[in-house]
Amino acid sequence: MRPQDIAILLKIVALKDELWQMSGLSHSLFISLSEISESLNRSRIAGLIDYNKKNVNKLSLLEFLEHGMKYVFPQEPGAMVRGIVTAHSHPFMKKMFASENDYVWPDGNGDILGFMIEPFYPKQVEAVKQDELYYKLLALVDVIRVGRRREVKYAIEELKSEIE
Repeated sequence: MRPQDIAILLKIVALKDELWQMSGLSHSLFISLSEISESLNRSRIAGLIDYNKKNVNKLSLLEFLEHGMKYVFPQEPGAMVRGIVTAHSHPFMKKMFASENDYVWPDGNGDILGFMIEPFYPKQVEAVKQDELYYKLLALVDVIRVGRRREVKYAIEELKSEIE
């Protein structure tokens, strides 16, 4: 698995019941068609998407997010940079949890100064600007990667309600 594999699966989840094609994913995620294809193959082998590479195995994905993310794709907040908020700093999480420090994905046009969280792939920030649910899902996954126990528990419950 590679980090962008998680981002691609979450985009498919964010599409809900909408029919999609690899070219549409490529365009909306700013990831090449060949990378999308390779990613879906890896996800199929891992059991996170069905044999036809069209339907995410939601229970398997949730299990991986809950129990594997912090081990397979760990993250430590980095230097202070300008960007867009993620993890517990995302507006959805901010309603529930107060924090003195913001976490951000780097973005030259960002208006928040915070500790950098590495995005799953280089053009992730552009993709989340076009899809609020996708943005929320990725931010919730970042909570699992960097959050405290209570925040992580809340993020997992919210992921379950969005994905199932």
